[in-house]
Amino acid sequence: MNPGGEWSHVVQEATTWILPVIFAVTFHEAAHGFVAYQFGDDTAARAGRLSLNPLNHIDPFGTVLLPALLFLTSGFLFGYAKPVPVNFGRLHHPRWDGVLVALAGPATNVLLAIVSALLFYAVDFAPHGVADWLARNLVNSLQINAVLCVFNMLPFPPLDGGRVAVGVLPRFLGRQLARVEPYGMVILLLLFVVSYAGVRFGLGFSLLGWLIGVPATALMQLVLHLTGIAG
Repeated sequence: MNPGGEWSHVVQEATTWILPVIFAVTFHEAAHGFVAYQFGDDTAARAGRLSLNPLNHIDPFGTVLLPALLFLTSGFLFGYAKPVPVNFGRLHHPRWDGVLVALAGPATNVLLAIVSALLFYAVDFAPHGVADWLARNLVNSLQINAVLCVFNMLPFPPLDGGRVAVGVLPRFLGRQLARVEPYGMVILLLLFVVSYAGVRFGLGFSLLGWLIGVPATALMQLVLHLTGIAG
């Protein structure tokens, strides 16, 4: 046995997941700030969050420790970054500009998924010892960005999809949906618990697998077709 070699393999494998997560959540959050700034809100700029430097966005627990622990213990991956502060009241047109600010994050994840697929054409030109590691990063980046896009577009606050729905729905319906925001994290937790129970107790159904996995797979297939990776 070679414990050192086994741990080296585990660390190398973990980096092929953690690095794409860091890039995905960093660009996602920065995009919110950049778009908000274009529409009149400089809150993120004043907080030093108009940056693509991961150190300005990562949450030590949510972006690094949690994904690493989940990956090493279950093979499942989930993470988050520090939300970029946005004062929607300072936007030129709070309702519609707010929709575009919310869409910026998921749209950036779609763009990163496309870039990841296109970069796969460069794998053959990478040094032999790096090619496999690079390929794994790109495949995982495609998956992670697709999942983050779909997850964040779930239609309830505080997720981006909820903010989009609040903006595009008739005002009386939007106001009702906005009232869900204080309970948004509780709803998400319940979704995770129900999904885990469905898998753990062999019920043959995962709620999150249906809500996220199915559309994320469809998005990945679309990206692969658009980039010519899949016929």
